[in-house]
Amino acid sequence: MSDKRFSLLETAIDVGVERRALDHAAAGAYASFEGWVRNHNDGRAVLRLDYQAYAPLAADEGEAILAEAAGRFAVREVRCVHRVGRLAIGDLAVWVGASADHRDAAFAACRWIIDEVKRRVPIWKNEHYADGESGWLHPDNTPVGSG
Repeated sequence: MSDKRFSLLETAIDVGVERRALDHAAAGAYASFEGWVRNHNDGRAVLRLDYQAYAPLAADEGEAILAEAAGRFAVREVRCVHRVGRLAIGDLAVWVGASADHRDAAFAACRWIIDEVKRRVPIWKNEHYADGESGWLHPDNTPVGSG
């Protein structure tokens, strides 16, 4: 098992493997978040997504976020995996997990981690719409090139 807590994958996320990495004899709680590819966004029908990342910076920033979470919340372990490449509707795009002595810390850490990943990690998605158009979006769902 890798020492890395954050990873980018081109293949399906194995939630069982990720969850087992959070096992700790002192943990009394485990919480996770799963983000799936949905079939719509902003009133438009979506057929699929393509995720791209600036991998070296994404890995470093993802690790930094998880280290911050470990210091900020009373957790035993935290992990996050984000997909890159082509994803279909219903695919698991991002997974976050936390183990802690108590549930409040595990829930809070998961929420904070996904919010920070969306805000700070350089991952972009290209939504392919039913009308034949496509559009690149930042992790916060704003169009690339806006603002």
